[in-house]
Amino acid sequence: MRAAALHRIDDATPPPGIAPSSLVVGNFDGVHLGHAAVLREAVASASSRSLGTSVLTFDPHPAAIVGSGSPPALTTLERRAELVGDLGVERMWVRTFDAAFASWSPERFARDLVSASLRARVVVVGQNFRFGAKRAGDLNLLRKLGEELGFEVRVHAIASDAHGPYSSTRAREAIAAGDLDEAARVLGRPHELSGTVARGDQRGRTIGFPTANLEPVAEMLPPDGVYAVRVEEIRDGAAARPLGGGVTNIGVRPTVAGQTGHRTVETFLLGFSGDLYGAKLRLRLVARLREEKRFAGLEELKKQIGLDCALAAAKLA
Repeated sequence: MRAAALHRIDDATPPPGIAPSSLVVGNFDGVHLGHAAVLREAVASASSRSLGTSVLTFDPHPAAIVGSGSPPALTTLERRAELVGDLGVERMWVRTFDAAFASWSPERFARDLVSASLRARVVVVGQNFRFGAKRAGDLNLLRKLGEELGFEVRVHAIASDAHGPYSSTRAREAIAAGDLDEAARVLGRPHELSGTVARGDQRGRTIGFPTANLEPVAEMLPPDGVYAVRVEEIRDGAAARPLGGGVTNIGVRPTVAGQTGHRTVETFLLGFSGDLYGAKLRLRLVARLREEKRFAGLEELKKQIGLDCALAAAKLA
C-alpha cells in the first residue's frame, strides 16, 4: 500500500515545488466505496491532463466547530492517507478547522487556500458542497471564482448500491447497530480499530488467554461484545505485518471488573506467542460472536473463551 504524502496546511506555506493538481475536497472519513469511486475517477481524469491528484480534508471534523459536534471517527488521518494513496492520490492536505478558519469568506477560501497555496487547476466537490463562513459559498459561486482564479469545478456523482448511497453516516449507523456486514458493504472492507498495546492487569494470563489491550482507540467502537478479528502490526514506514486471527472483547469486563470497569478493547491472538507491548495494532472486525456477559467465575469465563476461540477460527477460515 502506498500512502499519500500527509501535510498539515494551516497558515503555513506548503512545501516548495508543489505542482498544479486536481484537488478533491471532502472529509473522506472511512474512505468508503463512494469516496473510492470519486477518487478513482479524479485520478484518471487528472492523469489524462498530466496533473497529479490531491485531497483536501479538515481536522477536526467541521461539525465540531460549526455543528452539533464531531461524529465518531471511522478512520484516523494516517489511515485515510494510506487508503487514498492506494487509489492513486499523491498528497493529502489537512487544514485545521477552527473558529478562525470557519470565519473565512468563500472568496478567501478559494483564493488563498485552493488557488494560491494548493495550486488547484481542477476542483472536485460533491453536489451539496458549501464553503466559507456560515456556508455562504455554493457551487455557482465556486464556479465563478474558478473562472476568475483559473481552476475548473467538477461535481462528482453519488455512488450507491441497492441499499442506498454510500456514506460515512450509513457506515456509522451500521457500526452502532453491530451490523458488520453492512459496514463492510459501505466501506468495501471490514471496519478497523487501531491503537497501541498497553499493559493491563494481566488477568488473562492467569487463565491461559493473554490479551493485547489497545489504548487509546481513535475509531468508532461497535456495541460491547465479542468479535472475530484479523490482526496486523502497524509499522512506521513499512507494510503492516499480519499477525493472524484473534478474539476481541469490547466492553467493561463485568466478570473481573464488576460494574465499575472502564470500557476496554482486548484481543487474544489465535496461535500467537510473543511480546507486543508498545506495538501498534490494527484490528479488522470480521464477525460479531456474542454479547458481553458476566460469568459466575473465572472457570466459566475460561470455558466460554475457549468456545469463542473455536467459533472465531471457523468464522475466519
